[in-house]
Order: sequence, then structure tokens, then C-alpha cells
Amino acid sequence: MSSPVQLITHDLLAKLEESIREAKSCYILTSFVMDSGVKLLEPLLKEAAERGAEIKVVTGDYLYITQPKALERLLLIHPSIELRLWRSEGISFHPKAYIFENEDDGRFIIGSSNLSKSALTAGVEWNISMQESVEESVYEQVVSEFLKVFYHDSTVSLNPETLKQYKFKYDSFHQKNPNLARTWTKREELEMTLPVEQVQPEEVADPPAPYTFISPRFAQIDALAELENSREEGYDKAMVVMATGLGKTYLAAFFAKHFKRILFIAHLEEILHQAESSFKRVISDKTTGIYNGKQKNPDAEVIFASIQTLSRKRHLEIFDPEDFDLIIVDEFHHAAANTYQKVLHYFRPQFLLGITATPDRNDYRDIYAICDGNVAYRIDFIEAIQKQWLSPFHYYGVYDDTDYSQIRWLGQRYDAEELAIAQLKDSVAQTIFNAWLKHRQTRTIVFCSSIVQADFLASYFKKHGVEAVSLHSKSNIARNKAIGQLADGTLDCIMTVDLFNEGVDIPTVDTLLFARPTESLTVFTQQIGRGLRLAEGKTHCVIIDLIANYRNADIKQSMFYLPETKKKKVGSKPILPEGCVVELDVEAKQLIEELSKKRKPRKEMLKNSYEQVKRELGRRPTYLEMHMRGSEDSLMFKQEFKSYFAFLLWAGELTDKEQEVFQRYDEWFYEVERTGMTKSYKMVLLLAMLERGADNWMKPISDTEAASFFHQYLMEKDYRKKIDFSDKSSQALWDYNEKKVANKIRTMPMEKWSGDSKGLVGLENGVFSVLFDVTEEDKAILFDFTKQICEFRLHWFFERKKY
Repeated sequence: MSSPVQLITHDLLAKLEESIREAKSCYILTSFVMDSGVKLLEPLLKEAAERGAEIKVVTGDYLYITQPKALERLLLIHPSIELRLWRSEGISFHPKAYIFENEDDGRFIIGSSNLSKSALTAGVEWNISMQESVEESVYEQVVSEFLKVFYHDSTVSLNPETLKQYKFKYDSFHQKNPNLARTWTKREELEMTLPVEQVQPEEVADPPAPYTFISPRFAQIDALAELENSREEGYDKAMVVMATGLGKTYLAAFFAKHFKRILFIAHLEEILHQAESSFKRVISDKTTGIYNGKQKNPDAEVIFASIQTLSRKRHLEIFDPEDFDLIIVDEFHHAAANTYQKVLHYFRPQFLLGITATPDRNDYRDIYAICDGNVAYRIDFIEAIQKQWLSPFHYYGVYDDTDYSQIRWLGQRYDAEELAIAQLKDSVAQTIFNAWLKHRQTRTIVFCSSIVQADFLASYFKKHGVEAVSLHSKSNIARNKAIGQLADGTLDCIMTVDLFNEGVDIPTVDTLLFARPTESLTVFTQQIGRGLRLAEGKTHCVIIDLIANYRNADIKQSMFYLPETKKKKVGSKPILPEGCVVELDVEAKQLIEELSKKRKPRKEMLKNSYEQVKRELGRRPTYLEMHMRGSEDSLMFKQEFKSYFAFLLWAGELTDKEQEVFQRYDEWFYEVERTGMTKSYKMVLLLAMLERGADNWMKPISDTEAASFFHQYLMEKDYRKKIDFSDKSSQALWDYNEKKVANKIRTMPMEKWSGDSKGLVGLENGVFSVLFDVTEEDKAILFDFTKQICEFRLHWFFERKKY
């Protein structure tokens, strides 16, 4: 029997073999992966995957040492193995850890060994192996930190597409650095001088200001009514989108009073404690408990669980799939991620409620299907201000002459070192300080790009007689003390990075200063929400925003339109709620106009969006996947190219055969793409035909043949029935009657479509037919393209009707 704690200086492979054979879960984190190492573990990982073990592997691209051949071999072991690649972007990446979970115990091995033959066998290595039973809290911390790395924004899913991109960069790097390549081949790993460590700022939750009376108010009243309507209509899932500051967690607590046992899931551990506190004020007659890496209370009536812990197989299977009557998912726009999907597929609650403040519909297109299309209630911060549920704002755009075009863009953010060099100048600090002096009120949060900028600005403000602190993970001042001092007016300013993105409310904050480029509208809106809470004596919130030529600086203004404004043209004057102001100084206004003119053509924007989705999936996305995952409006494909497949032709993404088929039947594809749809019926009929398969879908179909599928499709989802099968004539068909449904189909869509299609489809004696011939070799592609368009149009129809 092996010792619970061991120092392993050679033959780590033997310990790995023993651990993998026994494990229900295997997590591997190594900075580099070599083909020689993967070969050794390949049979073990394959056997483990085949017996159902959960396997996650993450490695890095630092200095392009990881071999593409090794990644390719990992991909081929078993489809259930999850692989991710850390994009270091010049920052060192040196972790080495092997983690195993069994039924009752676990083990981690941390040390010097990467995944290479020499490191696992004869090389001089030092690794510490420790069983979970020695110190459970340390083991849980190791697993938690692994999962943070695995799901970090700096990682990408490893698939054939991302592997192809990595191989290209790997080859380019080693062509430019041949000596380094030879050195790595010889030694496989080098110790090197590490760049300055960059500490990720912590996100900390502070309990929100308590309400005087614990009863629903403002948007919560309307949202609860809509949720009750959803339940009465037979929905068992719903999403609520509410602006920051309107009390999503309290809403969830009020709704939860109807249920016996509740599971609340969050992605930030700090939110769990805040949510538990809120629920206790609303539901005092139920036991509550936390379930995360540090605490585990599986028997409470209301459980607040960390998704990182709950999604692990060992913890998930503690619960019965029907243990919970209500499951609440905080920040529901994350729900499409694998960790959430694993949990949501496991449980069978009476009702699933997703809550989020995410403002942009693009962010939750891909979770539309998770809640059966039922967005029960939606209100953004502009509507809430209109209803006087949030404070009005006075937005001041101030010109900043920093030239961001000279700062390297790393795909998701600016190079931290180059950005700091540009920001840490007295002239920039003076611009920020002068803007603050001109527009400030009493209590200010300053959003910064980095800890070093936060420290720099806090120091600069203090030199000029302002009571300011920099609040982050390395701050000397206690967080609660700083927040309390800002609330009571002792402090004028808190400089921070991401501290106030989620979970922290100080209602008396009346000034927000953005000293950083903000590319994400979601983050920008979350941060704005920190200043919009109502408070006694607070008339409005001042937002001071530095405008420079950073990415997407010109589209921020779109956040300030009223919801009924139909066209949001960049640079046009927004229609604002009463009491709100938007002012840009002359130079900032000129810069925005200039940036708007320079924005990429729409075709290039679509191409960039397509390439991003293709990287994520590892293959060409379907039309529907492009709609759900893409960053641009899917209607742009029609507007710019007439169809998605015409776009693929333009982008060089169709094979030679696909090009031939598309061009041969382009009139049909355009017809399916563009035929009018006041109702979904045309596409439901087409889907009924397509369900017969590639060889048979073009055969004529009678109204009676289509009746059963037509009725079942529209009745099986409540949102479909409500949206498109609930007028007086349709309600009479809810109880299936083949003859009556067939009569309806014959009139609409069969007669209507055959009359509008310019001879592509026809109707004779109740039989609907496609009126063009197809060669045998074209059938499969024609079927695939037609089905993709049909599925997209059905999804989009119900989505837009719901929203």
C-alpha cells in the first residue's frame, strides 16, 4: 500500500498508471506536452475513457514547445476526453499537476514533470504525491484551481481547427527561432527567467444593502407575475433578464417560496454566500447550506452550489436526479458551457429558472433552447431608469489622446505591458484627474485596466489632496473597510480592476470613472450598474468615460438608446430617458465619427465572426450554429449575400462539389431562405418532408401524411403552441383531428407556398410536391443545405416572436 504522502524522484509513470486505472476522474495540467509522453499514457487514458472516467487535459502554447503531433495523438484517443490549450500570449505558463478522484478518496501529484517520456521515466524530477484524506481542504483547492485554469478565458477547446492554427504558429515560430527549436528538442524543457508575475484580481462579494421590507418591489413584482404565467401555461423552464441593481437574487428567492427543495448554482464562489444571505431573509423556514470546495452540505433544503464543484462526477452523483424541485442558475448566459450542461442534463427539476443581467441578445442566443424559448421577463437598465427603478445617468465622454493603434492586440485584450506603458504617464493621469474634478459628485469608483494602473492613479489622486485607495487582491486596506469608508463618505474614490463587476453593491456611489478601454458591452453594462442603484439624496449617477481609438470605442453609445428606438446607428444621437444626459467633448465626438467611418466592412465582420465560431467548434458551423454563436446579426448573411451558403461560397468554405450544387440549385436555396413567414407553417411542412431522409425528402407529401408531424411539432413545445398555434381556429385543433389538421395544412402553407414560389413547389389534389429534378450525386448536399436553412428559419422565427 502506497504512502499517503510521497516524494517521487523517478519513474512517475508507475504512479500515474496505478492512479489512472483506479480513477473515476483524471485531470492533467502540464505546461508542455510531448508526443513521447502521450504515447506512454495513451492506452491508459483510452481504457479509462472507455469505462466512463471523466478526463480533462489542459496544456499550454508557451514558447511553442508543446508538439502538434502530441496534441493530435491526444485528440484521437477518445472523443469523451476534454482537451484545452492555454494561450500564454507571452506570459510564462509552468504548472505541472496530475489529479485523480476515486469513489471515496483522491490523489494529486504536483512537481516538475511535464508530459514527456524523460519526465515520466528516467529524468531527474521532483514530484510530491498526496492523498485527499491527508488534507481534504488542500485537495479541494488543487481541484478548484485546476478547473479555474481549464475554463479560463485564456484557454481554447482543442479540436482539429484549433490544432491546425496552433501547428501554423508552431511552425512559424520555430522557423524564426531554429536554435531554440534544436535546444528544446534536445532537452524538452528549460528553466527560464520568468516575466513579471501578473496577479489576477479577486472578485469579492459584499452583502447588498438590505431592504426595509422583505417583499417584492419594482421589477421583481412584474417578473414574478410573468413567471407565474409561465407556470400556468405549462412551462417548466424560464429565463429572466434583469438589469444590475434590480434584485435578481431576491426575485429568485421570492419565486422559490413555491418549491420544497431548491438548488442555486453560481460560477463565483463569493456569490453563493451573498445569495444564501438573501434567501434567508425571504425564506426563513428552510435550512440552507453551501456546497463548494470548502463546505459541503448536501442535505440542506436550499443548497447554494459552485458549478465547478457540482459538475465533478463524484459530487454530482451524490444527488438523485429528482432531488430538487427548483434549480436556479445565476448568470444564465454561462449555461451553454459544458460544466453547466453536464449538471442540467443530470437533474430533472419541476422548474428551471435562469437569471442574468446580460444586456446583449447575442450573449444568450445559444441558451434560448435551454429554457424552451421562454424568456419570461426582460428589462434593461434604460427601461428601468424610465420606470424610475434605477437612477438616471449623466454620461460625459472625454477625449484621451492615447494611441491604442500602437498597442499590440492579443485577440481578446491589449498587451498588458504595452498598455501599462501607455497609461502610466502623468499626462494621462492629469487628463483623468481633470475630467473627474470637472464632473464628479461625492463617491467614485474608478475602473482600471490593471493593478499597477489602479495603484498609479490612487497615488496621483492622493498627491492632489483626494482621499483615494486602490482596492485589489494585494491591497493593504481591508476590502470591507474601504467599501464602508466610501459608503460613509470618508473616502472619495476607490480604484479597482474587476472587483465591482458582479456581486458588490454600494447604492450611494454616484460617480463612475472609466480609465480603461472597455471592449465588452456586457462588462461595460455590469460596471455601469454599480452606480445606478437608488439611494436617499442621490439624484443621478455621473459616468465619466475616456474615449480613445481603442477597439469598439464607437459602439458604446448604443447602450444608451431607449428600447423602442428601432435603428441604433453608430454616431447618431441617442433617445434618452428623462433626466439622463449624454455629452461628448468636441474631440471625443470627432474621434467617434472617424472610428465609425473606419469600421470594417460588414462582409469582413461576418468573416471574422465565422472564423471565430469555426475555431470554437473545430469544423464548419451549420447555419443555426452560426446564428447562435456568432458575434454578428445573422440577418447580415441575407443582406450581404442573400444566404448563408452564398457567404460560404464567397469565403471559400465550400468544397468544389458543394459549389456546383449550390450554383445549380441556387434559386431553390434562395426560395427557402427568403419565402415570407408570417407563421412558421411553411418551414414546419418542409421539416416534415426532410424528416424522411436524404433519399426520400423530395417525394410528394399529402396533407394527411404531413398532419401528424405538423401537429406534434407545434404542440410539443409550449412556446411554439403559444406563439403560432393559439388563434381561434388553431385552438380548435389542439385535440388532434387528422382531417381538420390536413385541411388547415392544405390552405396554409401548401396553397400559399405553391402560389408564391415561381414554380419551385406545387399543390395538386392535396399533394404538395417539389417541382425540379435532382441528380443522385447531388441529393446529399441539397438535403443538407436545405435542412440547415429550414432549421435556422424555424429557430429564428420563434426566437424573434418571443423577444
